[in-house]
Amino acid sequence: MKKWLHSWRLLSLFSVMALLLAGCGKPFLSTLQPAGEVADKQYSLMLLSTAIMVLVVIVVTIIFVYVVIRFRQRKGQENKIPKQVEGNHKLEITWTVIPIILLIILAVPTVKAAFDLADVKPMNKEKRDKDTLVVNVRANLYWWEFEYPDYGVITSQDLVVPTNERVYFNVKASDVKHSFWIPAVGGKIDANNDNKNQFWLEFDQKDAEKANGIFYGKCAELCGPSHALMDFKVKAVPREEFNQWIEKMKNAKPVVTDPVAKQGEAIFNKSCIGCHAVTPVDKRPEQARTAPNLGNFGDRERIAGVLEHNEENLKKWLKDPESVKPGNKMTGTYGQLTDEQIDALAKYLMSLKVE
Repeated sequence: MKKWLHSWRLLSLFSVMALLLAGCGKPFLSTLQPAGEVADKQYSLMLLSTAIMVLVVIVVTIIFVYVVIRFRQRKGQENKIPKQVEGNHKLEITWTVIPIILLIILAVPTVKAAFDLADVKPMNKEKRDKDTLVVNVRANLYWWEFEYPDYGVITSQDLVVPTNERVYFNVKASDVKHSFWIPAVGGKIDANNDNKNQFWLEFDQKDAEKANGIFYGKCAELCGPSHALMDFKVKAVPREEFNQWIEKMKNAKPVVTDPVAKQGEAIFNKSCIGCHAVTPVDKRPEQARTAPNLGNFGDRERIAGVLEHNEENLKKWLKDPESVKPGNKMTGTYGQLTDEQIDALAKYLMSLKVE
C-alpha cells in the first residue's frame, strides 16, 4: 500500500511539473499562432495528426475499460477458461485495416504538403522572375547574416521581408551546424557548413500587423554556450515599403556630424573596421565577412540580438561582450577601451541608420 501511494505521489508530482512547464515560453515564439501559408499548412497537419492520435486513444481506452468490466473474474468462476478467439480473421483484418486507413489519411496531406513546401524552382537564377525575392542566410557563432543577392545588399540580425508573397532562402553556416527557425511563420531548416538548404516562407500582412510587424527567429540547433541567445528579428512590411528600404540600403553611407560620434568613428576605423562593414553594399567575399554588417545598426531591434536597443546596453556589450554572449568571437579582439572611448563608439554606432 505504501509503495502504491509513493508511486501515485511521484506520478502526481511529474504531472503537475509537466503542466507548469507546458505554460513556459513566449507567445511570440509559439508555432500555435501560425502567420503565413507555410505555418498554416504545418499547423493543419499538427491538428490532423493530433486528432487521429486522440481518436485512437479514446477508442482504445473505451475498449480497454469495456473488456476489463465485461470479462472480469467473477466469484465462483475462478477456474473458468474464457472463450478463446485466436485466429479470428475478422478481428485480425479489422485491427490491420484500421491503422492502415488512419496512416493513409495522415500520409496523403503530409506528402502533398512536403512536396509543396519543397518547391523552390522559382528561385532558380536562370528562370527567376525579377520580383522573386531570394535571401542568402548565413549562420555564425552567434549571429546571422542576411544577403539580398539580386540587390547587392547585406545586413545582419534583422531580416526585412515583404508580406503576402513567397520569400526564398538559401541557408548555410560558416562554422558549426545551426538551424534557421521563425516559429510563427514556418518550420526550421538546418544551416550546414558543407552544403546549402533551400526553402520558402510567406509572411501574412494581417498577422504581421498583429505582431507589430516583428516576428522572432531563433537558432534551433545546439551550437555552443550562447545557442539560446542566437536570436534574430524579422521585419515584415508591405512590398512598396520593402522596395523603399532596399533603395535606402543601396545608397546608405555613414554621415557623422556629432563631435563625439566623430571620435567614435576614429576609434571604429582603428579597432573594428577589419571585421565589421558600415555600408550595406559590401562586396567582400563571405570568408572576409567575419562579423555582422553594421550599415543600419541604429535601426535595429536589439543589441547583439538579445538586449534592448539603447546606448546603455550597447555600452554594456562593448565593455564586456562575454557577459552577454559567452563564447562569442568578439571578446578580446579590440583591446581595452576607456569609458570615454566606449561612449564615443556607442554614439557613432547608434548614428548608423538608413531610416
